[in-house]
Amino acid sequence: MRHLQTNGEYEMNMDTAPKEAMGIAGAIGVALVDGESGLCLGTQGGGKLLDMNLAAAGNTDVVRAKMRALETLHLNDAIEDMLITLENQYHLIRILKNPRNGTGIFLYLV
Repeated sequence: MRHLQTNGEYEMNMDTAPKEAMGIAGAIGVALVDGESGLCLGTQGGGKLLDMNLAAAGNTDVVRAKMRALETLHLNDAIEDMLITLENQYHLIRILKNPRNGTGIFLYLV
């Protein structure tokens, strides 16, 4: 569930975000991922089709590589989201911040 904060931004409840994302038509799986460690903070779906923990860890490397590229290019910008298009799937990575401590987390949706 999203709640409007006083600064006009939305805060995503980390407990309900994966459940809500699975409500998207065609969703296979979703993970809320710690961007520093690559560990899942919560998952939904995946099942026999996709190991969400393994996929989240692998996509942490993708996020890190893109962040390094931004630093190397001296771009004063931040990643909002990334879309990886496969032949039969879309993989969406949405960069978020943990409202409790400001560390980087991301929502990974297949």
